[in-house]
Amino acid sequence: MHARLPVWLQIPLAFLLIAANTLAHTLPLFAIALLKALLPWAPWRRGCSALLAGLVESWIAVNSALIGGMTPTRFHLEGLDGLRRDGSYLVLGNHQSWVDIPVLQKVFNRRIPFMRFFLKRQLIWVPVLGLAWWALDFPFMQRLDRETLKKHPELRGSDVEATRRACAKYRGMPVTVMNFVEGTRFTAEKHVGRVSPFAHLLRPKAGGVAFVLDAMGDALQAILDVTVVYPGGRPTMMDLLAGRIREVRVQVRERPIPAELQHGDYENDSAFRARFQQWVNALWIEKDALIARMLADAAG
Repeated sequence: MHARLPVWLQIPLAFLLIAANTLAHTLPLFAIALLKALLPWAPWRRGCSALLAGLVESWIAVNSALIGGMTPTRFHLEGLDGLRRDGSYLVLGNHQSWVDIPVLQKVFNRRIPFMRFFLKRQLIWVPVLGLAWWALDFPFMQRLDRETLKKHPELRGSDVEATRRACAKYRGMPVTVMNFVEGTRFTAEKHVGRVSPFAHLLRPKAGGVAFVLDAMGDALQAILDVTVVYPGGRPTMMDLLAGRIREVRVQVRERPIPAELQHGDYENDSAFRARFQQWVNALWIEKDALIARMLADAAG
């Protein structure tokens, strides 16, 4: 049986250990990133990128070991056979909690290239981590609402170009790009407010997936369709640190990238947009049924 610390001690101790691990890895990361920026020689930059990736994988491994040693969480994993560290993938997943990120990092670390997420541009100001994400070439995006685009129509399409610029950095190197297709975390309020036709998911947003495939679809090996389920209910990061998450179930399905969807004008070609949305919706119908089965298996 897993030994439990009192919650008043467990949470600050876990936080402090993870913070110390983060600082221990980000200091050399910043030093290597500076050297990479100062000497724009391709072989040198590739070597620096490999060192940076190794540091990130070490950081994730230590965080996963700390959480694993301090919490009783059980992981049920399926579909990890055949993954390659030298491959390039687009990971598509459902999004229920901030806990999804450390879960996915634990599941995929050193099995595939470390995952880069599309981040809101404001997150670059997060202490320590914002600079680390910048150094590691995470793509920062500024989503423009309809009101802003009405006032500044010249900005239309800027997100697409930002996606293309971000993905261009990844060509010629193993990479994993992560996309939470719903665009936000699932909540009951969002589920009702957005009139989702799915029982366990929000409506998918196909545009971001289309932009990534348009920018680098021919450089990707496959799609990893990931489904994460928390049988005890959607947890918070505090639940994770406190050891209150008893079980996590993760299923990975490797899918081929449809050739006819790799390149197309999602914004301006209505026929292509309809085909792409139909494909994403089909994935979501299948995922919704899979979540129901995974929850039933956990309950039985």
